[in-house]
Amino acid sequence: MNFTLTPIETRILGCLIEKEATTPDVYPLTLNSLLLACNQKSSREPVMELSSEDVLPALDNLIEKTLVSTWKSGHNRMGKYQHKLQHRVSDKFSFSGPELAVLGVLFLRGPQTLGEIRTRCARIHEFDSLDAVTSVMKDLQEHPDGPYVALLPRQEGRKEPRYAHLFCGEPDESSQHGTAPGQKSAAGTSRLEALELEVGELKSALRLLGERFETFRKQFE
Repeated sequence: MNFTLTPIETRILGCLIEKEATTPDVYPLTLNSLLLACNQKSSREPVMELSSEDVLPALDNLIEKTLVSTWKSGHNRMGKYQHKLQHRVSDKFSFSGPELAVLGVLFLRGPQTLGEIRTRCARIHEFDSLDAVTSVMKDLQEHPDGPYVALLPRQEGRKEPRYAHLFCGEPDESSQHGTAPGQKSAAGTSRLEALELEVGELKSALRLLGERFETFRKQFE
């Protein structure tokens, strides 16, 4: 690859991939919705505590790399953001649906085994078997413009090796279990936190419905 991303940039891309599949009615995402997605406490590893001051510069960098674009509707002045990993406006790659699902969960949750990848991709793309996941990983490893993923050495105490994405460069195994500024350990995430996430997504959906109703009402004034 001719670029290297930061962890915040890959978190943003992972969230856009995920929300395009799981909440298409509110996609593309506003800055506020994207910030909520980045800071989710479920399905994220590590958990981050980002502010708009963290996310906006990362978005600018992704737009410059043509990995993200802005979108505005005719009735809504609020800018929204969408990934361009399937519909690039320049450069070389356009990932398939299965490839995009795999990259999305690796962006959001770090190195994972084939079984973990298959299970966690289910909301974005349903793989029929582990062989199907293996085939996608091979394509990402052998891509002429890649490799985009790598198989990590098996860690002591683990039965299976894990795969990691290479968008942030070569993974540093020594830091896989540490935390960085704006991050917390995902261990011990409670069901209450998951419910809080669902409530946040419902609020976003209701906000969008309210905006649409207001636009509709104004047409008849």
